[in-house]
Amino acid sequence: MRRRRFITVLGGAAAWPLAGYAQQPERNPRIGVLVPFSEDDQIARAGVTAFGQGLGRFGWVDGRNIQIDYRFAANDPALFTSYAADLIGLSPHALLASTPPAVEALRQQTHTIPIVFVLVLDPVGLRIVQSLARPGGNITGFGAVDTPIVGKWLQLLKDIAPRVTRVAVIFNPDTQPYAIFFNRALEDAAPSFEVTVLLAPVHDDTAIEKAVAVQGHEAGGSVICLPDSFTFSHRFAIAAATARHGLPVIGLPDLARAGGLMSYWFDPVDVYAQAASYIDRILNGANPADLPVQQPTKYSLIINLETAKTLGLTVPPSMLDLADEVIE
Repeated sequence: MRRRRFITVLGGAAAWPLAGYAQQPERNPRIGVLVPFSEDDQIARAGVTAFGQGLGRFGWVDGRNIQIDYRFAANDPALFTSYAADLIGLSPHALLASTPPAVEALRQQTHTIPIVFVLVLDPVGLRIVQSLARPGGNITGFGAVDTPIVGKWLQLLKDIAPRVTRVAVIFNPDTQPYAIFFNRALEDAAPSFEVTVLLAPVHDDTAIEKAVAVQGHEAGGSVICLPDSFTFSHRFAIAAATARHGLPVIGLPDLARAGGLMSYWFDPVDVYAQAASYIDRILNGANPADLPVQQPTKYSLIINLETAKTLGLTVPPSMLDLADEVIE
C-alpha cells in the first residue's frame, strides 16, 4: 500500500518584481498576497508558508531582502475589494492571487503590476489570460483542473459504494464561477454510472446541512463537493454533515482529512510553492506575458478508512493500493 504523508512546511516568505520594476535596486522588492481564506484556516497557513519556503529556495527571505504583505479575505466580497486596493496602494513589485475572486479584485485595479495566480480553473474562459501558452498582459500563473475530472469522482464513488444511485453536488454559485460546466459534465456522465444528479447550491452551513440531509433520507445517496474557496473554508461542516447522515463524499482537497470519505484533487499547498518559481523569474526580469500558465499534472487520492468503517463501507484492496494517503 502506498501512503504519502501530507507535510505542512515551515519557513519564511519572500517577493518579486516585474521587468519594469527590476530597475529599482535602491529598495527590497515588495510583494502583495491576496488569499481567499481566513487567516486561521489550515490550508491558508500551509499555503502561504509553502510560498515563503518556495521563495527561500531562490534566495528570497521575507524581512531580509524582500517584503511580503499578506491579506486574508475570508470569502468576503467587500474584503476582496478593500484588500486589493490596500495591496495596490503599497506599490508592490508583484502580486500573488489565490482563486478567481482574488484575481478579479486585483486586476480591476491594476494592468501593470505583475500578478501570479494559483487555483484558477480555466483562466482563458474567465478572460484572465489570452492563452495558456502566451498569457499576454500582466497576469500568469498556475491553473486548476478541467471538467473531465467529474467522471473520476463518480467512478471512485461507485467503486467504494456500489449502491450509490444519487449524487448531490454541493457548490456556492458566488465563489465557483465554473459550477455550471462542472454540473453539466456531471449530468452528462451520470447515466454511465447509473446515478442521478441533484444540484445543491449553498451559501452557508445551514444550507449545507439541509442539502446533505435531503440525500440522507433515502438509501443510495452520496455527495460531490465542487472545489472553490467557499467549500475549502467549509470543508469541516461538509464532512461533519455527510458523516452525520451516513453519506459517502468526494471532491475538494483536504476533505478526507477533515473527516469526509475521499478526496481526489491536486495538492493546493504545493501550487503555492510552485508559484514562487514564477515570482523569482519575474523578480529577475521575466515578463509575465511570456510565462505560460501551468496546469496540474499530479492528482492524489486520499481515503479516510475510519470514515469508511463508520459508513459501513469496505474499501477494495485495489483502491487502497492506488491511494496516496490512507487515514486510519
